[in-house]
Amino acid sequence: MNLTSIPAFQDNYIWTLSDANRRCLIIDPGEATPVLAILNKNQWQPEAILLTHHHQDHVGGVTRLVEEYPQLVVYGPQETQDKGATHIVSEGDVIPLLGREFTVIATPGHTLGHISYFSKPYLFCGDTMFSGGCGRLFEGTAEQMYQSFHKINQLPEDTLICCAHEYTLSNMKFSHAILPQDHEITRYYQEISELRAKNGISLPSTLAKERKINLFLRTQNDDLKRILGFNFTPKHPWDVFARLRQEKDTF
Repeated sequence: MNLTSIPAFQDNYIWTLSDANRRCLIIDPGEATPVLAILNKNQWQPEAILLTHHHQDHVGGVTRLVEEYPQLVVYGPQETQDKGATHIVSEGDVIPLLGREFTVIATPGHTLGHISYFSKPYLFCGDTMFSGGCGRLFEGTAEQMYQSFHKINQLPEDTLICCAHEYTLSNMKFSHAILPQDHEITRYYQEISELRAKNGISLPSTLAKERKINLFLRTQNDDLKRILGFNFTPKHPWDVFARLRQEKDTF
Protein backbone atom coordinates (compact mmCIF):
# COMPACT_ATOMS: atom_id res chain seq x y z
CA MET A 1 0.00 0.00 0.00
CA ASN A 2 1.12 3.54 -0.74
CA LEU A 3 0.21 6.30 1.72
CA THR A 4 0.25 9.84 0.31
CA SER A 5 -0.49 13.18 1.92
CA ILE A 6 -1.86 15.94 -0.31
CA PRO A 7 -1.38 19.50 1.03
CA ALA A 8 -4.54 21.61 0.96
CA PHE A 9 -5.49 25.10 2.14
CA GLN A 10 -2.99 26.51 4.64
CA ASP A 11 -2.18 23.45 6.74
CA ASN A 12 -4.56 20.60 5.82
CA TYR A 13 -3.57 17.18 4.56
CA ILE A 14 -5.86 15.07 2.43
CA TRP A 15 -4.72 11.45 2.64
CA THR A 16 -4.83 8.81 -0.08
CA LEU A 17 -4.11 5.12 0.22
CA SER A 18 -3.40 3.29 -3.03
CA ASP A 19 -2.56 -0.26 -4.02
CA ALA A 20 -0.50 -1.92 -6.74
CA ASN A 21 -3.54 -1.98 -9.05
CA ARG A 22 -3.78 1.83 -8.90
CA ARG A 23 -6.98 1.72 -6.87
CA CYS A 24 -7.16 4.26 -4.09
CA LEU A 25 -9.10 5.69 -1.18
CA ILE A 26 -9.42 9.40 -0.41
CA ILE A 27 -9.70 10.58 3.18
CA ASP A 28 -11.26 13.95 4.11
CA PRO A 29 -11.03 15.79 0.76
CA GLY A 30 -11.54 19.40 1.83
CA GLU A 31 -11.00 20.50 -1.76
CA ALA A 32 -11.06 18.59 -5.03
CA THR A 33 -8.46 20.28 -7.24
CA PRO A 34 -5.26 18.90 -5.63
CA VAL A 35 -6.86 15.46 -5.36
CA LEU A 36 -7.84 15.39 -9.04
CA ALA A 37 -4.32 16.47 -9.96
CA ILE A 38 -2.68 13.57 -8.14
CA LEU A 39 -5.29 11.08 -9.39
CA ASN A 40 -4.55 12.11 -12.96
CA LYS A 41 -0.79 12.18 -12.46
CA ASN A 42 -0.69 8.65 -11.03
CA GLN A 43 -3.61 7.29 -13.06
CA TRP A 44 -5.29 6.16 -9.87
CA GLN A 45 -8.89 4.97 -9.81
CA PRO A 46 -10.62 6.09 -6.60
CA GLU A 47 -12.98 3.56 -5.06
CA ALA A 48 -14.21 5.38 -1.97
CA ILE A 49 -14.03 8.51 0.13
CA LEU A 50 -13.78 8.28 3.91
CA LEU A 51 -15.03 11.25 5.94
CA THR A 52 -14.21 11.72 9.61
CA HIS A 53 -16.50 14.68 10.37
CA HIS A 54 -18.61 17.40 8.82
CA HIS A 55 -16.32 20.46 8.79
CA GLN A 56 -15.96 22.12 5.40
CA ASP A 57 -12.18 21.77 5.22
CA HIS A 58 -12.73 18.00 5.30
CA VAL A 59 -15.75 17.61 3.03
CA GLY A 60 -15.61 20.55 0.63
CA GLY A 61 -14.27 18.54 -2.30
CA VAL A 62 -16.74 15.66 -2.14
CA THR A 63 -19.32 17.00 -4.60
CA ARG A 64 -16.84 17.65 -7.38
CA LEU A 65 -15.01 14.36 -6.88
CA VAL A 66 -18.28 12.45 -7.13
CA GLU A 67 -19.15 14.41 -10.27
CA GLU A 68 -15.84 13.28 -11.80
CA TYR A 69 -16.14 9.72 -10.49
CA PRO A 70 -19.87 8.88 -10.16
CA GLN A 71 -19.14 5.36 -8.91
CA LEU A 72 -17.47 6.69 -5.74
CA VAL A 73 -18.90 5.47 -2.44
CA VAL A 74 -18.67 8.05 0.34
CA TYR A 75 -18.48 6.75 3.91
CA GLY A 76 -19.00 9.03 6.87
CA PRO A 77 -20.70 9.53 10.23
CA GLN A 78 -24.31 10.69 10.52
CA GLU A 79 -23.22 14.33 10.68
CA THR A 80 -21.88 14.07 7.10
CA GLN A 81 -25.13 12.85 5.56
CA ASP A 82 -25.81 16.30 4.12
CA LYS A 83 -22.15 16.68 3.07
CA GLY A 84 -22.18 13.94 0.45
CA ALA A 85 -21.94 10.74 2.50
CA THR A 86 -23.78 7.86 0.81
CA HIS A 87 -23.01 5.20 3.44
CA ILE A 88 -23.43 6.19 7.11
CA VAL A 89 -21.10 4.31 9.46
CA SER A 90 -20.61 4.23 13.20
CA GLU A 91 -18.61 2.65 16.02
CA GLY A 92 -17.61 -0.95 15.31
CA ASP A 93 -18.56 -1.03 11.64
CA VAL A 94 -16.04 -2.81 9.42
CA ILE A 95 -15.66 -1.61 5.83
CA PRO A 96 -13.95 -3.86 3.23
CA LEU A 97 -11.88 -1.74 0.84
CA LEU A 98 -8.83 -2.44 -1.34
CA GLY A 99 -8.62 -5.97 0.05
CA ARG A 100 -8.35 -4.59 3.59
CA GLU A 101 -10.77 -4.07 6.47
CA PHE A 102 -11.27 -0.61 7.98
CA THR A 103 -12.75 -0.51 11.47
CA VAL A 104 -14.76 2.55 12.44
CA ILE A 105 -13.91 4.03 15.85
CA ALA A 106 -16.15 6.68 17.40
CA THR A 107 -13.85 9.54 18.45
CA PRO A 108 -16.09 12.46 19.50
CA GLY A 109 -14.73 15.63 21.03
CA HIS A 110 -13.84 17.89 18.13
CA THR A 111 -17.36 17.29 16.83
CA LEU A 112 -20.07 15.16 18.40
CA GLY A 113 -20.12 12.61 15.60
CA HIS A 114 -16.42 12.48 14.74
CA ILE A 115 -15.10 9.04 13.75
CA SER A 116 -11.74 7.54 12.84
CA TYR A 117 -10.83 4.66 10.54
CA PHE A 118 -8.27 2.00 11.45
CA SER A 119 -6.69 -0.61 9.20
CA LYS A 120 -3.39 -1.73 10.67
CA PRO A 121 -1.11 0.17 10.67
CA TYR A 122 -3.09 3.16 9.34
CA LEU A 123 -5.27 5.35 11.56
CA PHE A 124 -7.10 8.18 9.82
CA CYS A 125 -8.15 10.26 12.79
CA GLY A 126 -9.14 13.60 11.26
CA ASP A 127 -9.05 16.33 13.90
CA THR A 128 -8.99 14.10 16.99
CA MET A 129 -5.32 13.39 17.68
CA PHE A 130 -2.60 15.56 16.18
CA SER A 131 1.09 14.94 16.51
CA GLY A 132 1.88 16.46 19.88
CA GLY A 133 -1.67 17.61 20.49
CA CYS A 134 -5.42 17.17 20.14
CA GLY A 135 -8.25 18.85 18.28
CA ARG A 136 -10.20 21.79 19.61
CA LEU A 137 -13.41 21.02 21.45
CA PHE A 138 -15.86 22.73 19.11
CA GLU A 139 -18.89 20.56 19.91
CA GLY A 140 -17.85 17.84 22.33
CA THR A 141 -16.43 17.80 25.83
CA ALA A 142 -13.02 17.19 27.36
CA GLU A 143 -14.38 13.94 28.75
CA GLN A 144 -15.35 12.76 25.26
CA MET A 145 -11.97 13.68 23.81
CA TYR A 146 -10.19 12.02 26.73
CA GLN A 147 -12.11 8.82 26.06
CA SER A 148 -11.35 9.10 22.33
CA PHE A 149 -7.64 9.39 23.13
CA HIS A 150 -7.95 6.37 25.41
CA LYS A 151 -9.40 4.34 22.53
CA ILE A 152 -6.61 5.36 20.19
CA ASN A 153 -4.02 4.57 22.85
CA GLN A 154 -5.21 0.94 22.88
CA LEU A 155 -4.03 0.47 19.30
CA PRO A 156 -0.62 -1.09 18.45
CA GLU A 157 2.39 1.16 19.01
CA ASP A 158 3.35 1.03 15.33
CA THR A 159 0.02 2.62 14.34
CA LEU A 160 0.54 5.46 11.88
CA ILE A 161 -1.26 8.58 13.08
CA CYS A 162 -2.61 10.11 9.86
CA CYS A 163 -4.15 13.32 11.14
CA ALA A 164 -5.48 16.12 8.97
CA HIS A 165 -3.38 19.17 9.88
CA GLU A 166 0.26 20.21 10.04
CA TYR A 167 0.09 21.45 13.62
CA THR A 168 3.11 19.58 14.97
CA LEU A 169 5.44 22.55 15.41
CA SER A 170 2.93 24.69 17.30
CA ASN A 171 1.96 21.70 19.44
CA MET A 172 5.58 20.97 20.32
CA LYS A 173 6.22 24.64 21.12
CA PHE A 174 3.35 24.45 23.63
CA SER A 175 4.55 21.13 25.06
CA HIS A 176 8.07 22.48 25.48
CA ALA A 177 6.71 25.53 27.29
CA ILE A 178 4.78 23.27 29.68
CA LEU A 179 7.56 20.73 30.31
CA PRO A 180 10.84 22.44 29.31
CA GLN A 181 12.96 19.86 31.15
CA ASP A 182 11.48 16.87 29.33
CA HIS A 183 14.24 15.38 27.16
CA GLU A 184 11.97 13.68 24.63
CA ILE A 185 9.84 16.78 24.12
CA THR A 186 12.88 19.07 23.81
CA ARG A 187 14.56 16.77 21.30
CA TYR A 188 11.44 16.40 19.18
CA TYR A 189 10.67 20.12 19.30
CA GLN A 190 14.15 20.81 17.90
CA GLU A 191 13.75 18.09 15.27
CA ILE A 192 10.40 19.43 14.08
CA SER A 193 11.64 23.03 14.12
CA GLU A 194 14.45 22.06 11.74
CA LEU A 195 12.13 19.97 9.58
CA ARG A 196 9.51 22.69 9.17
CA ALA A 197 12.18 25.30 8.47
CA LYS A 198 12.90 23.24 5.36
CA ASN A 199 9.15 22.95 4.67
CA GLY A 200 9.26 19.23 5.48
CA ILE A 201 6.17 17.21 6.39
CA SER A 202 5.97 15.94 9.97
CA LEU A 203 3.27 13.33 9.34
CA PRO A 204 2.35 10.58 9.72
CA SER A 205 3.49 10.14 13.28
CA THR A 206 3.42 6.85 15.20
CA LEU A 207 1.53 6.02 18.35
CA ALA A 208 4.84 4.98 19.97
CA LYS A 209 6.20 8.47 19.35
CA GLU A 210 3.01 10.17 20.53
CA ARG A 211 3.13 8.30 23.81
CA LYS A 212 6.46 10.01 24.47
CA ILE A 213 5.80 13.56 23.25
CA ASN A 214 2.02 14.14 23.26
CA LEU A 215 1.02 15.66 26.61
CA PHE A 216 -2.62 14.68 26.02
CA LEU A 217 -1.52 11.04 26.30
CA ARG A 218 0.43 11.79 29.48
CA THR A 219 -2.22 13.31 31.73
CA GLN A 220 -1.31 10.89 34.54
CA ASN A 221 2.17 12.43 34.73
CA ASP A 222 2.76 13.90 38.22
CA ASP A 223 4.95 16.75 36.96
CA LEU A 224 2.29 17.72 34.43
CA LYS A 225 -0.42 17.65 37.09
CA ARG A 226 1.65 19.86 39.39
CA ILE A 227 2.44 22.40 36.66
CA LEU A 228 -1.25 22.59 35.78
CA GLY A 229 -2.10 23.35 39.41
CA PHE A 230 -3.30 19.95 40.59
CA ASN A 231 -1.93 19.61 44.10
CA PHE A 232 -4.60 17.02 44.79
CA THR A 233 -6.06 13.96 43.11
CA PRO A 234 -8.42 15.14 40.34
CA LYS A 235 -12.06 14.19 40.79
CA HIS A 236 -12.22 12.77 37.26
CA PRO A 237 -9.42 11.27 35.14
CA TRP A 238 -10.21 13.76 32.36
CA ASP A 239 -9.87 16.85 34.56
CA VAL A 240 -6.15 17.17 33.77
CA PHE A 241 -6.91 16.70 30.07
CA ALA A 242 -9.50 19.49 30.26
CA ARG A 243 -7.10 21.89 31.99
CA LEU A 244 -4.38 21.11 29.46
CA ARG A 245 -6.76 21.81 26.56
CA GLN A 246 -7.71 25.11 28.16
CA GLU A 247 -4.05 26.07 28.46
CA LYS A 248 -3.49 25.21 24.79
CA ASP A 249 -6.49 27.29 23.74
CA THR A 250 -4.96 30.41 25.29
CA PHE A 251 -1.31 29.67 24.52
